[in-house]
Amino acid sequence: MTTSLTRRRAISLGLGTGAAIALTSSLPAQAASASVKERTWSKPKSQNDWPILDSAPKYRVEGANVEVSLAKGDVATVLLYVARRYAYEIDMLRAGDLKGYTNRTQVAAAFESNYLSGTALAIRPLYYPLGADVKNTGMGEADRTVVADILADCEGVVAWGGELKPVKQSHFEIAVRPGDPRLKALADRILDWHETPGRGAGAIDAFEPARIRRSKKAAKTR
Repeated sequence: MTTSLTRRRAISLGLGTGAAIALTSSLPAQAASASVKERTWSKPKSQNDWPILDSAPKYRVEGANVEVSLAKGDVATVLLYVARRYAYEIDMLRAGDLKGYTNRTQVAAAFESNYLSGTALAIRPLYYPLGADVKNTGMGEADRTVVADILADCEGVVAWGGELKPVKQSHFEIAVRPGDPRLKALADRILDWHETPGRGAGAIDAFEPARIRRSKKAAKTR
């Protein structure tokens, strides 16, 4: 197995090889909260106020041989950025690792309705299911460092299920309403990073001290 960036970082942070290996080779979490119950979402809009879609286009995640269906335009640009960062900095994505748009109306938490509008993305939901015991089966410290850096880059436009209730660490969603100028501004910045050598996904070190300080500061405002 190729050593991922987070595994190398975990070792450099003194987490030990055992903890580092657990970051990339842990078995899918099985234990979800017994209180999590599914219900049918029948509203015309998802929990984040975006319209429910009849379908959504598929997008390939650059740098990974996987596709995911998302709402088109700025929403797709932002959520694909999240997926690329995960693939480059945590572990390479494989078939079955992503869940985007779905027409399945059964949800176990209100924020899961955001998949119906194509405005949410789940990365490895079998590893990090809704209501899982994050203390024993959740993301390791190095992975969470990368996620915190991604959230800081997104400046409140993206919310993470690890900070929602019930917890779902695989879940990322658009956290602003349609027409919010912050979404377009972020999408434009991402496109600019993508076109500028040495910036954007694949060229970021989330473990730089300045970036860690920025991430911690951003977390206090969420």
